[in-house]
Amino acid sequence: MDKITRRQYEYAQERVEELLPLVDDVSSANDKNAVELSVMSDIVIAYEKEHYPMGKPTVAELIRLSLEEKRMTQRQLAKEIGVSPSRISDYLSGRSEPTLKVAKALCLLLDIQPSAMLGI
Repeated sequence: MDKITRRQYEYAQERVEELLPLVDDVSSANDKNAVELSVMSDIVIAYEKEHYPMGKPTVAELIRLSLEEKRMTQRQLAKEIGVSPSRISDYLSGRSEPTLKVAKALCLLLDIQPSAMLGI
């Protein structure tokens, strides 16, 4: 794909918004709206990947997001993995990182991919 201009990106964004209500799970893959939505989505994704790259989440972000998803408190997490609540606070603030043993427990309990926890 050639380099996408900002104007093309903005047009593709608008078209995606217009097409989303017209395409659903039962739309045929050959449906003209579904095809156009796919093409416009690819343009938006390619542009954003180049101009707005996302960094890998930090250990603190992974833990925080997982706690929210599980609707779990820091205190509950601390009790489950056998560390103090202040230690969880240290992980969430970035003051310290979990040991390998604690990282494993976090991954298992919070359903975090080990590769994400290791920043791979």
